[in-house]
Amino acid sequence: MPSSVRVLLLVENNSYPFDFRVRREAQALLEAGYQVSVIAPRGPAQPWTEDIEGVSVYRFPAPPGGVGVLSYAFEFGYATLAMLLLTTWVSISKGVDVIHAANPPDTLCVIGILFKLFGKRFVFDQHDLAPETYLSRFEQPRANLIYKILCFMERLSYAAADAVIVTNESYKQVAIKRGSKHPDKVFIVRNGPPLTYQPLEPDPDLVRRANYRIGYIGTIGPQDGVDYWLRAIREMVFTLGRRDFLAIIIGSGDALAGVQALAKELEIEAYVLFTGRLSEFESRKHLSAVNVCVQPDPLSPLNDKSTMNKLMEYMALGKPTVAFDLVETRFSAQDAAIYVKPNDELEFAKQVSRLLDNPDECEKMGEIGRDRVANALAWEYSEPELISAYSEGLGLSPVALAQSMKVG
Repeated sequence: MPSSVRVLLLVENNSYPFDFRVRREAQALLEAGYQVSVIAPRGPAQPWTEDIEGVSVYRFPAPPGGVGVLSYAFEFGYATLAMLLLTTWVSISKGVDVIHAANPPDTLCVIGILFKLFGKRFVFDQHDLAPETYLSRFEQPRANLIYKILCFMERLSYAAADAVIVTNESYKQVAIKRGSKHPDKVFIVRNGPPLTYQPLEPDPDLVRRANYRIGYIGTIGPQDGVDYWLRAIREMVFTLGRRDFLAIIIGSGDALAGVQALAKELEIEAYVLFTGRLSEFESRKHLSAVNVCVQPDPLSPLNDKSTMNKLMEYMALGKPTVAFDLVETRFSAQDAAIYVKPNDELEFAKQVSRLLDNPDECEKMGEIGRDRVANALAWEYSEPELISAYSEGLGLSPVALAQSMKVG
């Protein structure tokens, strides 16, 4: 029997299996008949290599964190080199037919380009728009040299890719217009949770801690808006006079230490719980205990085009959401969210407070969110697009590609 195609997934900005999108992609490809390996940074106490549900995982030492331009340049340069070395080792020891690189950083396209010289295929999985990420984090002009370099690396990634995977229609239009990709080579694979992502028994300790709980889950980076949420919490406490709630913030990231310091500076520590990163099971228990969820991502060149994983998870769990009014957020949530004028922290606070006092409205919004995920946005609706990126974008089925490339 012919061997199936050997896919190597590259992910730099999260450890595996904690990057849930990459994990779902790996499992979907495995179930479709591909052999799948993953290269990712090593998280605390993780082994250097292991097999997870049939996926071979290889890890490299995680680079030190940082928030400045030089820190990111070092991180991305180091990670690209480390992943190139590991990719070479995996290619020699196991064989690789397809390099599937999830950005950031776009420098991973260098690995795809080098291996294309040896007849391999390259899939560019665009999780973030790197130029917009830079503009959003550092508020620099578009004429800036670093911005131009990021645009060049993005164009190089598009040009090298045999297929491009994006998360929504806004990203697809960027790939087509800015990247000159043919629409037939760009595939939308959304970030929805699986249909099995359902509420759990709420964490009783959280329920006892406050009359109302407000949830946030996700990466805590400079562009993710947790600082906006903390300032909105201060408005709830000191402007609206509300002290009957606990804001639960689940996740980690480059800006975690900064927002923890900000909570202390704003004198709202008694109303905020930072849990750090939790397993999917524990995070669901925490979110199942909340009354309202928040997506405080502010309006920025990146966020207005991006679909947030957290929003899909809130909807799947039947939680009403308050969010700033962003294009892709409104498309995803529709009537399952309350939309606030972008970056208006006081109005954000008022809408969260209003929802806490209106359980009937919360229940109705939660039902709308659950139905939208169940009928349109769940991961199961994205899996066929992922497989199409391989079968149509690369042009061959798993075994057919292996035969054509004479692997075995």
